[in-house]
Formats: sequence, C-alpha cells, structure tokens
Amino acid sequence: MVKYEGKVVIALQVNGEAHEVAVRPSDLLLDVLREQLGLTAAKPGCLNGDCGACTIMLDGWPVKSCLMLAVEAEGHVVLTVEGLNGTAPIQKAFVDADAFQCGYCTSGFLMVCHALKTQNPLMPKENIIEEWLQSNLCRCTGYQEIRRAVRLMYEST
Repeated sequence: MVKYEGKVVIALQVNGEAHEVAVRPSDLLLDVLREQLGLTAAKPGCLNGDCGACTIMLDGWPVKSCLMLAVEAEGHVVLTVEGLNGTAPIQKAFVDADAFQCGYCTSGFLMVCHALKTQNPLMPKENIIEEWLQSNLCRCTGYQEIRRAVRLMYEST
C-alpha cells in the first residue's frame, strides 16, 4: 500500500476552465468544488450518495460529487450548474413549471435533467424520466412539477 502525505496538485477542467488545485488524496470532489473553486451550487446533503444534491456532470453523465475523490476527476470534463450559465433549457423549464420550493435540491435535479437531455436528445418515455429522477430526492415537492419541467425542456428544444 502506498502511503500519501501532504497534498498533490491536480489539473481539473471545470465549466470549460482549467484549474490547478492542491488536494489531499482523500479530498472529495464536492469539497474541492465548493471550498477551492467557489462553486457552491452542488450541495452537501447526505454525503453518502442517496440525495443527489451534490450532482454534477462528468464527461456528460450525472455523478454524485460526494462519492468521488477529486483526484479521480483529473483528465475528465466537469460541469456544474454554474457552468450552465442560466442558458440551459432545463433552467427555464424549472422556473416555468414551478419545479422547486426551498431550492436545496434544485441544482442536483438541474444537472441530472440536463444530463438526461444530453444523453437522450429525443423525448424519452415516462419510465425513463422516472428512472433518471430516482437518483435525486426532494423533501418539499411532489415531483410532479419536476417531471413537468423535464417535459417542458424537451418541448422547448
């Protein structure tokens, strides 16, 4: 077993920008995004992968950043809500469908829905939408508004 002491410098590609950050090998991607890069949209929720509040996109796929070490993100493309720049169709759809209440889970849902659209450009069947939304939890809404936002996202593009 290799013993690591101190920090290592890694190169991260986040929201189209290159960053070099010093991390311990055990640092979570979520913490590096929030504490070193100031990207706070991904939220610490359960910290065990159940709630999805920390969801980001890695190479076009949704990933829970609380389950990923920062060193594992080196060489990959990371996208956070901040990288959507308010221009992603899902962001407008969430507003139009009133698909949020307290907002804590919203960034995670935005990322999983944006990834759904990226990976499935045509309107998916309801069971596919349900399957993708199961990765995130909201304690405030009844999910109907979120499902409506997904459909609006597809209808608007």
